Amino acid sequence: MPYASPLERVWYWVFRVLCGAVLLFLIAPILVVMPLSFNAEPYFSYPMPGLSLQWYQDLVNNPQWQLGIRNSLIVGAFATTLATTLGTLAALGLSQRKFPMRTLVMSVLISPMIVPVVITAVGMYFFYSDIGLTNTLPGLILAHTALATPFVVITVTATLTAFDHSMTRAAANLGASPWTAFRRVQLPLILPGVISGALFAFVTSFDEVVVVLFIAGPEQRTLPRQMFAGIREQISPTILAAACILVVISIALLTTIELLRRRSERLRGISPA
Repeated sequence: MPYASPLERVWYWVFRVLCGAVLLFLIAPILVVMPLSFNAEPYFSYPMPGLSLQWYQDLVNNPQWQLGIRNSLIVGAFATTLATTLGTLAALGLSQRKFPMRTLVMSVLISPMIVPVVITAVGMYFFYSDIGLTNTLPGLILAHTALATPFVVITVTATLTAFDHSMTRAAANLGASPWTAFRRVQLPLILPGVISGALFAFVTSFDEVVVVLFIAGPEQRTLPRQMFAGIREQISPTILAAACILVVISIALLTTIELLRRRSERLRGISPA
């Protein structure tokens, strides 16, 4: 900073201190919760009398927690597959310049991100009640798909913004069918964006609790729903063990998304920021 004025130098350090304070404020609950999941006693306070893995063992061995984990994985896998497929197809259509009413269609597709989740959950409850999809895994999968698809649409659309469509036209001129051109030319280039959207969709499904409260029954209880019930019905450090696992999964997925974003930028000839 050889050319910075004294005031600019002060602001340089003050800005970084403020950013660090905000970051610490955001991650402080995580830093406090994670050690408590290893507490030897069922208390949510410091100092801890000892360390133990008993709450993680309870998470694995308790039938209710097992049911929640299994349902979360099943719903997350199916919802991610459906959301990725539908979101990618929608993004491909919206990337066409002659697509009619593109702004209106995009607004409708991303509306689940804007509308409060509780309003969406109430609407799904009344709609699913009429067609018999409440208290069923298919109904929960479809609900999570509706919530996760906008993330795929936005991610893949952003990837397609810098895509050179002349390559697909060149493939068509060489005799490739539309499916072959998509599979051999377009998909490899947008794959990082598709995978990033799928990871966002999985995180959205895996962490969702409001919709589950409205349309799922006892047999469709997911991991976040079990954590919510544990806070209300029986406070146990097993909740902290589940929270730690969710935090680790989220960090791993976000790291993967960032690596895929940088790879996508390299493929498109953009220097990673």
